[in-house]
This record gives sequence, structure tokens and C-alpha cells, in this order.
Amino acid sequence: MSDDLRDLPLRERKKLRTRRALSDTALRLFTEHGYDATTLDDLCDVVEVSKRTFFRNYRSKEDVALASDSDLWSAYLDSMATLETDGPLLDALQAVLHTTLSAMDPDWDRRFLTTRKLSEGVPALQAHSLGYCQDTTRTLIEAVNGRAGDNVDEVRLRLTVEIFVAAWRTASLRWTALGGDGGRDGLTKLVQETFAEIPAALTCSA
Repeated sequence: MSDDLRDLPLRERKKLRTRRALSDTALRLFTEHGYDATTLDDLCDVVEVSKRTFFRNYRSKEDVALASDSDLWSAYLDSMATLETDGPLLDALQAVLHTTLSAMDPDWDRRFLTTRKLSEGVPALQAHSLGYCQDTTRTLIEAVNGRAGDNVDEVRLRLTVEIFVAAWRTASLRWTALGGDGGRDGLTKLVQETFAEIPAALTCSA
């Protein structure tokens, strides 16, 4: 039993196992047979669960295909309690991202890389991913705003969160283009390098 499941109540362990079985199997079927050619009935038959069980875990085919993204950002939002509010916000957001990436389960890297590669060739997943990114950005802004209190400058806060999300997307796309080189460590390194480029990017000439 993996360490991230060991301390959970039995019901939660079963639910998480089902959720992971659905996402892992979905990625395998989508990769082997094609996203459009694989139906929810196919997925549920292989995992041996009902469609009702599927919809208790995911809202759609797009959701289960992008589960590694939602797993990361759900964990990130849970880690927001560690956000430092007395220094540069961008540094604090990056620090929470580093903590979150380090704590993801050992197989997350593979699932995330497979998801990114799959998304590149499926327009429906690209559109869903962009929509999810917008929703996540809005949720992050609300979460940071709640932590920062009434004295925060809303425009600067929004710009900072948008820059943070853009830096993450840039780093993760580079990592995908490199075939996931270096695994988790390689991704973390690219994230650090990308954030380090932000000051120069803000004064970059056309």
C-alpha cells in the first residue's frame, strides 16, 4: 500500500483507488485506441464499474483524461495554507508549487506527461484544458485574495497570479516537448529556470 493511501479511512482509500483506476485505464485506452474511438462504456467495462460510479468521480471524458492536472491543482489549493503573505507573492506561489510537486505520488509524472502528449492531438482536450486553466486561475486569485486580506491591490494580485500560471504552463510545455526529460526533477528544474526568466521577459524587446 502506498504511503499516500495508508493513513486514509478505508472508504476514502477505495474511492481513491477507483479514481486512479479510471484515470490510468482511460489514459491507456485513449493512447492505444484513440480518444474519440474510446467510449465511456468501454472504460467502465474495463475497470468493471458502472457509469454512475464514473460520474461520481469525473464529470466527463475530458475530465478523466486530464485527471493529472486536476490532481496537481487540487493538491496545490490544499497546500495554500502554507502560503507566506509577508513577502513577494510570486515567490510564495512558486514555493507552494515546489512543495506540491514534491508531494505528488511517484506515478504522477508519467500520468502528467501522457496527458500532455494526448492533449496535443485532441482538440476537445485542448479546449477543455484551456477552460480548466481559466477556472483554476480564477480559483487561485480568490484563494490568494482571501489569504491576503483587504489591503491587497486587486490588479497587482491578478497580474501576479496570471504570471505565475503562465510560467507554469511555459515550463510544463517545455518539459513535455523534451519528452519528460529528467522526470520530476527535470520538471522542477524547468519551473525554476522559467520563473527566473520572468524579470527579463517583462522588459523583453519585440
